Amino acid sequence: MQELRIIYMGTPEFAVPSLQILVENGMNVVAVITAPDKPKGRGQKLATSPVKDYAVSQNIPVLQPRNLKSPEFLQELKSYNANLQIVVAFRMLPVVVWDMPEIGTFNLHGSLLPQYRGAAPINWAIINGEKETGVTTFFLKHEIDTGNIIFQEKEIIEEDDTVGTLYGRLMERGANLVLKTVRAIAEGDYPQLPQDEDQEIKHAPKIFKETCEIDWTKSSEEIYNFIRGLSPYPAAWTHLAGKKFKIYGAKKTSFQSAGENPGDFDTDNKTYLHIQTGGSPLSITELQMEGKKRMDIESFLRGTKL
Repeated sequence: MQELRIIYMGTPEFAVPSLQILVENGMNVVAVITAPDKPKGRGQKLATSPVKDYAVSQNIPVLQPRNLKSPEFLQELKSYNANLQIVVAFRMLPVVVWDMPEIGTFNLHGSLLPQYRGAAPINWAIINGEKETGVTTFFLKHEIDTGNIIFQEKEIIEEDDTVGTLYGRLMERGANLVLKTVRAIAEGDYPQLPQDEDQEIKHAPKIFKETCEIDWTKSSEEIYNFIRGLSPYPAAWTHLAGKKFKIYGAKKTSFQSAGENPGDFDTDNKTYLHIQTGGSPLSITELQMEGKKRMDIESFLRGTKL
């Protein structure tokens, strides 16, 4: 078995279980690289990343470079003599960084590559109505998310999954896959399978708030998936009665119509809010009016009449 010296790179909550499972299983994580602390909230106090918080709790050295190509950072990185780097939910790396360790750098990605390459694979799988997704470990190379696959595991997408519920399951499944990958590399017995480029590949570009507006002319199924794929963050949004709303939850309804035109709505101002789509209406179950709290529909209608 090869002695591994691991550098771990990650920032958000999604990257914490993978680091934790390595530490708890005795893997030699010699340093962690994460995003610089950022001012947050009204007081603009410096906030640390979830990965940094965990690394500090385990007395693992933490590096927070602003420039991944700076000579000072590269010299410090080299000083750890890592022979393997692991990336989970971190920014793009320059070649000089990912090519540094002798074994290489592998990444955990939240899809079954080559499908859903890009920044938002979990969102887009739900938005596109997929019934299955998964996690992939693969070695980095020049083109983003295109390197040789080490392992993959599948995960069913349930009919009522949101990006929040699916994210939680993939975070845990991904952590186990990272550990499996590290153990296989340590044993020197692991596959490196080229990605199948002959199939039609769907992409997962970064999502921006301005592209989260609901297009009510689409079918109820498409809009239902759009809402699920953006809930709880960044959240689909729309305008109703002159106000901007984030829509966090919806369900299909047996009502035949909520109005003549897509975007028309019908409500009893007590228990339901139905919005007309390009097909059958959708029943809104959870929403947030601009400047107000997120609420279920009955709580909202108790305090606000549309």
